[in-house]
Amino acid sequence: MIGPTAYFHRTYDETMALLIEARNYVTYHEVIDQRTLTPHTRLQVSYESLRVTSRLTQVMAWLLAQKAVHAGELTLEQVAGEEYALSGGTVCTDPSGPDNEDLPNGLRSLLDRSHRLYVRVSRLDQQIRRRSVEQAVM
Repeated sequence: MIGPTAYFHRTYDETMALLIEARNYVTYHEVIDQRTLTPHTRLQVSYESLRVTSRLTQVMAWLLAQKAVHAGELTLEQVAGEEYALSGGTVCTDPSGPDNEDLPNGLRSLLDRSHRLYVRVSRLDQQIRRRSVEQAVM
């Protein structure tokens, strides 16, 4: 279990660092960036900031459920249910944003990294669900 546990901790730490960076961006930099942007771009910045937040909160909720499994507080079967599934749908899976040169560079970076993290965790979620179904059949 050392390999998967180490991977889990790195993913958890990465998510926490991105959450803190996103909070700092919204709290400090977004306010400064907004002063020089057109009204349309300000609206885009607000929308894309929410997309980053949605991705990261979905990933963190999923990771906390996995952490509960590792701690013996939940079973793998429990977290394989829809209640603990990674959600966010098209809002979180949409890769757009980082290529929009009207957006501030800090936000574009957060969009890119949060999307890559979300996609990676989405694959893990699918693997866990698939494994749970396979175990149920056995």
